[in-house]
Amino acid sequence: MLDHETCYRAVNARDPRFDGWFVTAVTTTGIYCRPSCPATTPKRRNVTFFPTAAAAQLAGFRACRRCRPDASPGSPEWNVRSDTVARAMRMIGDGAVDREGVAGLAARLGYSERQLHRLLVAEVGAGAQALARAQRAHTARTLVETTDLRLSEVAFAAGFASIRQFNDTVRAVFATTPRDLREKATARGSAAVPGTMVLRLATRQPFDGRWLLDLLASKSVPGVESYDGTTFRRALLLPHGEATVDLTPAADHVLATLRLEDPRDVVPAVARCRRLLDLDADSAAVDELLGADPLLAPLVRDLPGVRVPGSVDGAEMAVKAVIGQQVSVAGARTVAGRLVTAYGKPLTRTGGADGGLTHHFPTADVLASVDPETLPMPRARARTLVRLAAAAANAEIDLDPGADRDEVQAALLAMPGIGTWTADYLRMRVLGDPDSFLASDLGVRRGLERLGAAGDPRAAADRAEAWRPWRSYALMHLWEVAMRPTADRKDPT
Repeated sequence: MLDHETCYRAVNARDPRFDGWFVTAVTTTGIYCRPSCPATTPKRRNVTFFPTAAAAQLAGFRACRRCRPDASPGSPEWNVRSDTVARAMRMIGDGAVDREGVAGLAARLGYSERQLHRLLVAEVGAGAQALARAQRAHTARTLVETTDLRLSEVAFAAGFASIRQFNDTVRAVFATTPRDLREKATARGSAAVPGTMVLRLATRQPFDGRWLLDLLASKSVPGVESYDGTTFRRALLLPHGEATVDLTPAADHVLATLRLEDPRDVVPAVARCRRLLDLDADSAAVDELLGADPLLAPLVRDLPGVRVPGSVDGAEMAVKAVIGQQVSVAGARTVAGRLVTAYGKPLTRTGGADGGLTHHFPTADVLASVDPETLPMPRARARTLVRLAAAAANAEIDLDPGADRDEVQAALLAMPGIGTWTADYLRMRVLGDPDSFLASDLGVRRGLERLGAAGDPRAAADRAEAWRPWRSYALMHLWEVAMRPTADRKDPT
């Protein structure tokens, strides 16, 4: 439940840390805003608070044109929690309702549609269909303002079943028409560049994007990913086609330049970029807890807003994890590059302008059919890689963000060649668990020892108990220490 007084204090302070946690609805104007909206603070008696934009829309409020609450960072609550509602919110954010319908979403979660609706309404004030509708409205506005698609194409790309539904929703949410949105965007100088979509991905502050991109670049796969010191680029395989994205950190956002084969993929593309960069993390809460630890306090002070890198494809990350077992960074990149050259799909025109990008990473079904004897790695590891790819391809292991973390970890540990380190690593990188800790990790040992602490697995695990529920972020700080110039350049991950 939202505490009215706490929420009002956040609104009165225009505190951006609360953006995404709730929206403020003003009963005298019929408008809902993000907490940090710069408009004059409404009187306490004239406001009510909703946990989501969808809930505010269901109550008859429209989005503020000034603060654009639909473009706020997502709620960090769904990253921390692993229950059914959190899993559903992550899957809805990835576009599952548009692709599979509410029935498909409920089936994947193991609930009936009615049960799922009741759970979501109780927690976030709206059911799956309303949440998806709110997301479609935001997607539609983004496509109207940043692409040269015809409005009829925008309607279906955003997931609407009809042009009439598209027009009615835009009017209800934004109090304007799609045509007016485009005309105003053009007047502001936001005319679309053919073939591209330039978006500002909101970030919760503090955010150290440069460090995060440096970490991603250190593990980048040649041909699939590239980094020039400013912009991180990579190829994406999405539900309806391929794409590439350029990601460039800025002061209060990340600039994302998307090139989509099919505009229907804008929702999953944005969701996967946000997961990759961990943009919805509650970094203030993380830094507050970790900064209170005498061992980590200097690290948090020097590197505030550290994020945990995620992934854009669970199966891809799982294969990379197997490749990287007990080899150097350079060795893992070389092996992965060879797999890409041999089995990856070459980029079409979508990637032509992205320097250094040539292929997509091999899909799980392709790798599942490869003879392990032909892979450039030890035979036992090659067999593990093929078995894991087959399990992902056959949906025996669910490596999607909405999967049950405990079930996936148990399934991974049951596979020959997958140990605790690999399962915990994938729980962190693929399933977004903010409290995963790799006590036996080489980088953890070196980081702790460089800080003057015991680095053996038991001592590391005991010390990490004080860092719950943010142990994954503490792990990033230890890796940063381990990877400083004087450290051995072997991959701590």
